Amino acid sequence: MTPKRILVTGASGCVGHYIADTLIQQTPHELFLLVRDPQKLRVDCESRPGVNVLQGNMHDIERFSNLLKTIDVAVLTAAVWGGTAEVFDINVVKTIRLMNLLDPDVCEQVIYFSTASILDHDLQPLKQAREIGTDYIRSKYDCHQRLAKLAIAPQITTVFPTLVFGGDDTKPYSHLSAGLPDLPKWINLARFFKVEGSFHFMHGHDIAQVIAYLIEHPPDVDQPRELVLGGRPVTANQAIAAVCAYLGKRIYLRFPLPKPLIDVFIALFQVQMAAWDRFCLNYRQFTYRDAVSPETYSLPMRCPTIADLLNERGIIPRRLGKGQ
Repeated sequence: MTPKRILVTGASGCVGHYIADTLIQQTPHELFLLVRDPQKLRVDCESRPGVNVLQGNMHDIERFSNLLKTIDVAVLTAAVWGGTAEVFDINVVKTIRLMNLLDPDVCEQVIYFSTASILDHDLQPLKQAREIGTDYIRSKYDCHQRLAKLAIAPQITTVFPTLVFGGDDTKPYSHLSAGLPDLPKWINLARFFKVEGSFHFMHGHDIAQVIAYLIEHPPDVDQPRELVLGGRPVTANQAIAAVCAYLGKRIYLRFPLPKPLIDVFIALFQVQMAAWDRFCLNYRQFTYRDAVSPETYSLPMRCPTIADLLNERGIIPRRLGKGQ
């Protein structure tokens, strides 16, 4: 394995932590981890030589222009999720600026993190993401549309994560994993309903394994350079059944939950829904053709099942008991 110079942005985030930790532990590469606050970086940067922490952010990415010209692989996970005026500045303007500062004659690959929410089942841009998506989703759509015009475009591998889980004592929890301990509170009600919908998910550790593989095996000219990251598709009903089995909850009867009844609940409880939320409620089938996971590359997965996610989160499994 020939050592490379690798930049990782957003290294203090959930997925960024898993990627940084994997590259530190499994590769000899020289790493440059860009973080706003080094105190939030919990990976062991002293475990081997060649791990460099860069304190800074995407706002002043030009500060690192000399370094960027020497980078062999850039892994771009940094993003602003929303709620601030800087969403488009960071997720579009500064991200594009960073890619333009890379040297196309030196940089062999850019692995850019987008989101599967901007794609339809056939991996085509979803017009609703552009028209009514949240600021985060619209910014990711906008950036994706600009990539083909860049000088570095032939070297860009865009990955589109689906539902992301992960986190532990040494890594921040993803938004979804942070909410998993609440599952027992609502599964008693959810187990009585059938709900349309399907999705993919992937644990941060498994995402990092795919990224490490792509770093060593960039897609060939005739291979796709846009990859949805997700395990095997799961229906909403399969997910509810899996949670019930793990928590020892019996399912006696399940009643269909049609959309008109959902609309009644929304009106009854005065639930405020943005246009994008309403679209997702109606769209429901968030599965994608040719999604990739570690299994795609004959690598083991840490969390291929719902039960694995619950166990990884430290939720205690229970056996079926009388009356449960």
